[in-house]
Amino acid sequence: MADEEIAAALRAATSGDESGIAVLWRALQPAVLRYLRVVVGDAAEDVASETWLQAVRGLHTFVGDARAFRVWLFRIARHRGIDERRRQGRRREDALELVGEVADRSAAARDVAQDAIEANELKWALRLIAQLPPDQGEAVMLRVVAGLDVAQTAQVLQKRPGAVRVATMRGLRKLAADPRVQERRATASAFPRTDGAPVEGV
Repeated sequence: MADEEIAAALRAATSGDESGIAVLWRALQPAVLRYLRVVVGDAAEDVASETWLQAVRGLHTFVGDARAFRVWLFRIARHRGIDERRRQGRRREDALELVGEVADRSAAARDVAQDAIEANELKWALRLIAQLPPDQGEAVMLRVVAGLDVAQTAQVLQKRPGAVRVATMRGLRKLAADPRVQERRATASAFPRTDGAPVEGV
């Protein structure tokens, strides 16, 4: 859904129109749920419900446009996810990795992740991303699946943009190097599309 439509629904929702909230939910719930499946696994639906409940309750305090609303919503989802992991007794590793060189060489890896997500094997792709280190998995989900840009993702994760770029790049490279991903890509490239065009390889 375009930002203009989300902005219109947001204006309606903040003025108390329940139909606006319904439009926001339909537009953003799939991405929120996919993100939370990586963050909290089987508890994703419950945590997504908690996320929307908090968002609806706090909507009267929100100020901003559609882009800001996405950041606000995913930040709520992330905090609820952290709370859930604490309830489950898991400890989050949130150490920032230092690297000397951050070059943007992740285009091919991004294609791999996007192909996996867009295929009919979404659950397989989400399980694979969930096996990444937590910071990398979250960054990949927010950048590739939720479609947030670097600045928005940095706001959600409360990290610097450079750290987001590093985590995303490393996560995508791990996905690209994973033998299971390479096998799926090789299999896909061996079969033509239904329109007769060949499927491009990595």
